[in-house]
Amino acid sequence: MSTTGLQSFARLLTLEGGEGAGKSTVLEALRRELDAQGHEVVCTREPGGTPLAEMIRTLLLDPGHEPPSPETELLLMFASRAQHVRDTVLPALARGAWVISDRFTDSSYAYQGGGRGLDEAWIADLERRVVGIRPGMTLLLDVPVAQGRARAGGREQAADRIERERDEFFERARAVFLARAAAEPDRFRVVDATRDATAVAAEACALLRDYQAQ
Repeated sequence: MSTTGLQSFARLLTLEGGEGAGKSTVLEALRRELDAQGHEVVCTREPGGTPLAEMIRTLLLDPGHEPPSPETELLLMFASRAQHVRDTVLPALARGAWVISDRFTDSSYAYQGGGRGLDEAWIADLERRVVGIRPGMTLLLDVPVAQGRARAGGREQAADRIERERDEFFERARAVFLARAAAEPDRFRVVDATRDATAVAAEACALLRDYQAQ
């Protein structure tokens, strides 16, 4: 998978994975690790990360809104991401902060590409034209769909529009995540997220320290 035209930022870390993978717990553990090292840390999420991007998130995920077409969903994701990168991510990186994002462009390949069946080449073109950057390291928290959804089942009533998709959608998304990890081993670290949250967070922090030592 080509990354031509994308600038890599060593201090941009992203967390990817399916529902119930434990990204929020790992993000907080990484934040504490970097904070203890004396770094400024900016924690953010997608879709979202700025006031306007959070408004787009609501349009995208609120099940009470008109369901967008797959193409509309993809374009709104990238509209949110463009704002996020310009107003939150790049300014933080420019001043030397570490940025940890709960999801980034890999999620569009997985969810809108794998899940919705949209053309990967179109997503790659949007990535080059609208985003222009890639993370230095991406942690893929991998968990089987059934296990992840069982974990997330406790918040079923608050599930957003994408979380309500069928298992087959998430199986396709997981396959794309794993394929991208296999294609970019220098960037991705795949973490077995079937274990308890403490073990997963500890491995994530160890991987961060190894990454910093490179």
